[in-house]
Amino acid sequence: MSDILNRISDPSMLTDLSDDDRQDLAVEIREKIIQNVSKNGGHLASNLGVIELTIALLSCFRPPEDQIVFDVGHQCYTYKILTGRSDDFCSLRLINGISGFPSRKESRYDCFGTGHSSTSISAALGLLRAKKLSGETGRVIAVIGDGALSGGMAYEALNDAGQYGENLIVILNDNQMSIDRNVGAISRHLDSLRSTSAYLRTKDRTEKILHRIPLLGKPVYRLLLFFKDLIRMIVHRKNPVIFESLGFRYYGPFDGHDIATLIKKFRVIRELNQPILIHVCTRKGKGYNPAEEMPSQYHGVAPFDVEIGFSNGSSKSFTSAFSESIVQISEINNDVVAISAGMMSSSGLDMFKNRYPNRFFDVGIAEEHAVTLAAGFAANGAIPIIVMYSTFLQRSYDQVLHDICLQNLHVIIAIDRAGVVGADGPTHQGLYDISMLYAMPNIELLAPRDYADLHSMFDYAVNTTNGPVAIRYPRASEKKLTSVPNEKGVESQQLAMGSDVVIFSVGSMTPEAYDAVEILHNEGISCELIDLKKIKPISEEMILKASEGKRLIVCCEEGVPSGGVSSQIGMILARNRIHTAYICLNIGCENIVIGTRNENLALQGMDCTSIAKRIAGEINNSP
Repeated sequence: MSDILNRISDPSMLTDLSDDDRQDLAVEIREKIIQNVSKNGGHLASNLGVIELTIALLSCFRPPEDQIVFDVGHQCYTYKILTGRSDDFCSLRLINGISGFPSRKESRYDCFGTGHSSTSISAALGLLRAKKLSGETGRVIAVIGDGALSGGMAYEALNDAGQYGENLIVILNDNQMSIDRNVGAISRHLDSLRSTSAYLRTKDRTEKILHRIPLLGKPVYRLLLFFKDLIRMIVHRKNPVIFESLGFRYYGPFDGHDIATLIKKFRVIRELNQPILIHVCTRKGKGYNPAEEMPSQYHGVAPFDVEIGFSNGSSKSFTSAFSESIVQISEINNDVVAISAGMMSSSGLDMFKNRYPNRFFDVGIAEEHAVTLAAGFAANGAIPIIVMYSTFLQRSYDQVLHDICLQNLHVIIAIDRAGVVGADGPTHQGLYDISMLYAMPNIELLAPRDYADLHSMFDYAVNTTNGPVAIRYPRASEKKLTSVPNEKGVESQQLAMGSDVVIFSVGSMTPEAYDAVEILHNEGISCELIDLKKIKPISEEMILKASEGKRLIVCCEEGVPSGGVSSQIGMILARNRIHTAYICLNIGCENIVIGTRNENLALQGMDCTSIAKRIAGEINNSP
């Protein structure tokens, strides 16, 4: 194998490489990404699909003067490798290692941090306008996938950029996928563009003829561009390109794995002073057969054997338990429908879709639409279950408040990946949903500690209530409390009796708190433990009764302290003039590091050992 990568110390060095060298470089980078992701986990298929595209971009543009914004950001591995982080790439997603997403704290080459979909064009337009105001030079490029185009924010930005004719460059990376296969009218429109063989054949033949004619300056150059636009208009007269209607000059589609052709196009386009959209077609998982054949399964992976490939195995999780629950409940209740925002398989809805295809709706990466769609379903008597990661539910704050809660509609929100998520870093932690929903009227919020709780809560949400209910559960497997039977229902459960301390635990923190109680018992500290299953509304009477006579009151919650359960308990205690010492054990969002969930819990003082140590310290130092 060649050794070109070790000679690249700066992205500007790509300019002097030959076409063959760049192809060899792509092979080296592909091998490096596969090997490191197989050890550390990460986003594999999306990164393998943009290697050639990234090499071409860095061969034509000059970051950090030219600024490149990657939408979502999880496809930035090649960019990181080629912008001075090749030697550190082995630390990808490890504690004190490099992030799997762009990070302004990590490198001057990362001009904007991204982790959520459909933001790149807005961010790039802001960067561009700031450059103009300050008199700085350099182009700004947004790289956005076709899946992200299902998010309405992308069109707000395209509309804004197009109306003023600014020289923004948008690269549409079209791989026909987000996590699952893309859905909707925009996906069909792109499919018609990439598959119009008449256009592609005509365009290729015309370019070959024109290349034999020597260019005679700018007038002839403009004439050639006009001629190409005329051909495209004729071929697409019955299928207009939506981007040109928004004020962008559209180029493509081009082969996103043909580095030489991409460089040729980019060198011409970088000289144009108008909004440009370049449509490139790539293959997700390119160069690694398992990822090419199963891109959804290889979107985000745990460590795996490169030779054998990734296997989901048979281990159960809260997500798979949810999958079983919703199917069982839907068998006896025909009013249940399920809504996904472009994450069917990863959120456990594939079984439901296969069983009830007419009651399943995937709206693409459009969380706001998904929530209001569910409100419409509920207003006409259906029982919609929206399934989202906690971090993505944040994007629909107004719709949850305005369209569901204020109207008190019977909508169930399944909040997956609630709490500490792990190696995806700060943008993907599920730490804010409790605080977000506590501010809203009418909605109930439930937190299961195990799979039995999860099933009982969905049964309650579907068949017992008439208003909005949210159920939050972690990215983890259950940790059963074998010596304590799980009481069915959603009311709080006393798991241990004690006279010194009362601990109120929230959902996923209950097993850690239970183990802490055992540790403290061995140290002579008697603890009562209450599992708060229904965390909104919270029973004030129960809080006061359990707190009576205790030396210390504790709340363990896998979320931020502001506005969460611990804040609510604190207000109850203050309102009732309870002066007992009170400590809140929460997750400090500013201290989340790249690492596993268990590593972060330990660092945050939220594992059983740390909880016990903190409580013992308070008791032993109290008067």
